[in-house]
Amino acid sequence: MRKVVIIGAGPSGSIAGALLQNKGYHVTILERQQFPRFSIGESLLPQCMEFIAQAGMMDAVVKAGFQFKNGAAFVYREQYSEFMFEDKFTAGMGTTFQVQRGRFDNILAQEAVRMGVDIRWQTEVMAVDFSGDKPRLEVREPSGEVVNCEADFVLDASGFGRILPRLLDLESPSGFPVRKALFGHIEDRITAGQFDRNKIRITVHPDHKDVWFWLIPFSNGRSSIGVVAEESFYQSLDDNKIALRDIINQDNGLRELLKNAVFDEPINAIVGYSANVKTLYGNGYALLGNAGEFLDPVFSSGVTIAMKSASLTAEVLDRQFKGETVDWNVDYALPLQRGVNTFRVFVDAWYDGRFQDVIFHSEQQPEIKAMICSILAGYAWDEANPYVKNARARLDTLVELCRAD
Repeated sequence: MRKVVIIGAGPSGSIAGALLQNKGYHVTILERQQFPRFSIGESLLPQCMEFIAQAGMMDAVVKAGFQFKNGAAFVYREQYSEFMFEDKFTAGMGTTFQVQRGRFDNILAQEAVRMGVDIRWQTEVMAVDFSGDKPRLEVREPSGEVVNCEADFVLDASGFGRILPRLLDLESPSGFPVRKALFGHIEDRITAGQFDRNKIRITVHPDHKDVWFWLIPFSNGRSSIGVVAEESFYQSLDDNKIALRDIINQDNGLRELLKNAVFDEPINAIVGYSANVKTLYGNGYALLGNAGEFLDPVFSSGVTIAMKSASLTAEVLDRQFKGETVDWNVDYALPLQRGVNTFRVFVDAWYDGRFQDVIFHSEQQPEIKAMICSILAGYAWDEANPYVKNARARLDTLVELCRAD
């Protein structure tokens, strides 16, 4: 029986593991931490649900009681614009959930275990060797003992840990400016009716259009709150909790919404989170999700890209194990990159203000809005959508039309 080792038990690792285990392969996941553990990327996109269903995990996710999500709301000063995902251009699921990632990731991992995947918790990959007939990994077990592990193929789903990019010197500049995010969970105490908890709220700073906030409500009266800006924006702010509250209070709408909020957990910071690699695959390995590339949190694309990479990889690896000729560039890297590049176009346009002009335009055409909505819902690989197939040119034209009105 072919053996696959996956590094990391996050969404891409658990879904890839389940898909491969269900195809008849022996899957072992090596996870450095013990779940549940804190993570961001909490506002899922409807496209994610397609992959969750493909992996046979939908019932467990639905039964968990996470906050229902049907769209996204954008706010800038007095302007408000919302996108209902069920009104999208692309066929497929139009609703999803907003989740505490510690619990959500643990549910996916336990579903993978239920399907037969062997997850070894608190087990760290120290070194790798892909020079022989089979990949070999040097692994430190919870006891501290270092052992060798052999596989037929290795998938790196280590997220921001980026194990193989570090060990194999695959890191590459992302091309994005260095940005910093401050974020944490709060007891929001938002008055009923003041805020649509079925949507993520993205707020543009009233004075700095490249600075934005997320507010992601959960089903238990708590929310995830965060702000993203270039590092220089924070230069005079040292204490994370004080800094986040101070910046929130610079926006009238957020200040009013969160006036009774209790900041009862630590506020975290991450700097320079955007990442890229020289290659997404090599002899005996492939990179999934954030281990390969992470753009930006603004459109919640990270988990979607991670799950898409898991689905693609499981299909290609299955064909390879069956003796078919596969081309990892043509069959995996390029298809994955097409969607990533679509998101990249919209991320770039968000920070230079052009996409914001589209989002807040007063006379949005329903058919065009539906195409944009598909991308915001995660369907960035649907080349029947003109804003996927010719993303940059189409968006540039749309921006010109919006600015001409």
